[in-house]
Amino acid sequence: MQVQVNTNQSIEGREALERWAQDELGQTLERFKHEITRVEVHLSDENSGKAGSDDKRCLMEARLANHQPIAVTHHAAGIDEAFRGAEGKLKRALDSTLDRLKHSRDRDSIRRDAELTQPDQG
Repeated sequence: MQVQVNTNQSIEGREALERWAQDELGQTLERFKHEITRVEVHLSDENSGKAGSDDKRCLMEARLANHQPIAVTHHAAGIDEAFRGAEGKLKRALDSTLDRLKHSRDRDSIRRDAELTQPDQG
């Protein structure tokens, strides 16, 4: 699973953030590593240096093999809080989406069930 971190100019320490994000997401999303091809993390300070609450934003997008990407956003007072909030949302979104996909693949079709229950006509 590849992790790509993008920041705006007001976020410092990009290299350290990339290493930290890779480690965090690697642990949190370990069970999805075969379904995820890439996770893009976008960190930004929406007020660009001005004081304000919940002005740090983290958008995460998980690219899944053979499926639509899943994106979540979280706002918080600090970068780490915004990251962890988005990380939790992404994990829950992946849980529900991949569980739904797995259940639909495991289920027999209605048409097949109807063929099995109908009496022979001959």
